[in-house]
Amino acid sequence: MAVKIENVEQLMSKMKADDVKFIRFELGDMYGVSRSKIIPISHFMEKATRGLKFNPGYLGWDYRKDGSLPIPKYTFIAGSRPDAVMFPDLDTYITIPWLKNTGRILIEPTLDSEPLTAHPRIVARRQIDSLRELGYSLLSAYEHEFFVVDKDTHEPYTKGNISRSTLRNYGDPEFTHQILTDLPEVGVDIEVFESEYEAGQVEIVHKPSFGIKAADTSHTCRISVKEIALEHGYIASFMTQPWPGTEASGLHFNHSLWDVQGQNSKMMDNSSNGLSKVARNWIAGILTHAPAISVLMAPTSNCLKRYEPYSCAPTAATWGFDNRTTALRVTQNTNGNMYIENRLSSGAANPYLVLAATVAAGIDGIKHEMEPPENVKGNAYEFENIPAKTAMLPTDMKTALEHLSNDNVIREALGEDFYQCYTGFKLSEILMEQEAKEKGNTNWEREFLFERM
Repeated sequence: MAVKIENVEQLMSKMKADDVKFIRFELGDMYGVSRSKIIPISHFMEKATRGLKFNPGYLGWDYRKDGSLPIPKYTFIAGSRPDAVMFPDLDTYITIPWLKNTGRILIEPTLDSEPLTAHPRIVARRQIDSLRELGYSLLSAYEHEFFVVDKDTHEPYTKGNISRSTLRNYGDPEFTHQILTDLPEVGVDIEVFESEYEAGQVEIVHKPSFGIKAADTSHTCRISVKEIALEHGYIASFMTQPWPGTEASGLHFNHSLWDVQGQNSKMMDNSSNGLSKVARNWIAGILTHAPAISVLMAPTSNCLKRYEPYSCAPTAATWGFDNRTTALRVTQNTNGNMYIENRLSSGAANPYLVLAATVAAGIDGIKHEMEPPENVKGNAYEFENIPAKTAMLPTDMKTALEHLSNDNVIREALGEDFYQCYTGFKLSEILMEQEAKEKGNTNWEREFLFERM
């Protein structure tokens, strides 16, 4: 389990007590894919205090075979090809129960002794800091949906289309047992493990945390599930829709605003609908910027296809009380605390960027005291039920990028370095899609994404 560590010496003592001989310095790239280097414990003190060199090309490389994107500051194309220097966040240390004598710690990059501002975790942390300056903290958690298939045949590990089936929950009892046993050991406090609708589709929901820890937990959950799946002869994929015509996977982002100390929820008051002013402002900000942040919530062309009617995903910038057809579903937990389920984000979304985009949009709503449109009381897929002039969500990458490009508030909040890197990836994907269509390759998305995500 993650522990509070005050200094490197204390962590060294902790690792020796845990019989850790190797430590994984790890981060998530722009896609949220885990990247790491393994350090023998004898070199940990040096790497933790002086830094670990790490090529920052992960912020500027796509996954095509023909090299890197034209973003000179971060990619291998750059004339001098400099390394970033990575430093660990000591509080993210965990031991990995399925790997012998191995620990893990999350890292963040610096370049020329300054934080590398395009890095997704740094982008997210800065939004958390900006929210704190307004007097609020964020309590959040993610609902992970993913597919599990045989690693050789790619056949789903469970059959049939029936969600929450007890038999499908135990499609492979040993796999289920290890997930439920080992994930809590790495800090993922599972609330629910259940089968989803499609064959081989699974959902894991974890307990919420304050600040960046929630996104760290999501990152840990994803790579842990993928590693454990391989041990059992499976591939776990967070690709949103691997097979056309099937239910897509989501990454619903459940969150609520609290005071800075994390003691009192700021979501409710005595208004007619129970929502506080700041909660209404927050909702309005997210809806105002929904078209722009959609490319962060649905980061691939495959993800954007999820935005279609009657798909359990939203199609417009809508909200409602306990309404699963809207983009934002306002509901309450069993303790009576109100929270928002952001249903915009897809299974392949980067959890750090989901958090960052949500907070950036919500902050703008607070600053400008925006009021949301009327909440949708019926089926939000039917136009007569949604308010006039409601913005529709983009369903293709070109349109989604245009919305982001034209939203100066979101661009400024996330930073121009990040914007240039991120849009570079997306422009490359547009080219990939065009090339695939010209070749008649209808499986290019699955070839590109399935095992990576």
